[in-house]
Amino acid sequence: MGQSGTKDLKITSDSIKKDLTYLASDELQGRNTGTPGIEKAAHYIEDRFKKNHIKPYFKTYRDSFRVKEVTGYNIIGFIEGNDPVLKDEVVILGAHYDHIGFGKKVENDSIANGANDDASGTCAVMVMADYFALKKNNKRSIMFALFSGEEMGLLGSKHLAKKLKSEGLNLYTMIEFEMIGVPMVDKDYQAYITGFDLSNMASKINEYTNLNLVGLLPKAEEYQLFYRSDNYSFYKEFNKPCQTISTFDFTNYNYYHHVKDEANQMDYEFMADLINKLVPAIEKMSNTQTKEIQMNNE
Repeated sequence: MGQSGTKDLKITSDSIKKDLTYLASDELQGRNTGTPGIEKAAHYIEDRFKKNHIKPYFKTYRDSFRVKEVTGYNIIGFIEGNDPVLKDEVVILGAHYDHIGFGKKVENDSIANGANDDASGTCAVMVMADYFALKKNNKRSIMFALFSGEEMGLLGSKHLAKKLKSEGLNLYTMIEFEMIGVPMVDKDYQAYITGFDLSNMASKINEYTNLNLVGLLPKAEEYQLFYRSDNYSFYKEFNKPCQTISTFDFTNYNYYHHVKDEANQMDYEFMADLINKLVPAIEKMSNTQTKEIQMNNE
């Protein structure tokens, strides 16, 4: 993150690499929900929010839920909007910081570090939280949600979505960042969005950035990825535009749920470029006078 004043603030590849290298390190033992390893990841995220004076949404940063015999924790930060009316509307930026723990042993390594899945998305949410904490230019409120229990069936996001719905949260839109660590091959856009036809989110992101930034990946439709990430938990509860941005296109990364999903496989320059291009779209979402992103059936 550059510190040369907030006007030309840029997210750097070095800052992303530092975060991701820690989150995907052997020390965290694959970040399985309810383990000492994911607890270290939770502390890391909490410490970052505290450092940047990002407030917890609840009494603490932790939103706890039971899974089997253990407790899982979503980590939730919140930056209130600066508009007296629009601040009641919330944009959620999310990613899951859990992974599967251990996988099939390869070359004496059995720790599935989950660098792309989804330390990459977790880092995106963290550096965007850093950015908005410094900029303070969001009229709508922004919630930064890092989920646990995703690998067990979206359990953390299901818990949080139900809780927020029951409390009457005025959700505008939710974006999940999932597996954005390597670029796609032979595409004229940089990332794809799941549930492409459900809303106008893709076209609005491209309009807001003046780029052909996000597109439709037919494989995402074929494999129904819209229903397989945390965005779906919020769509199900709120029936609002809740979608996932990803660059995993089934041809560009061979290490899904594999012990070789390591930090040294990530393309940090690509990640920084993608996130820096997405930030103006998030800014615009948080500042338009009306809710321009809408479901296509509205």
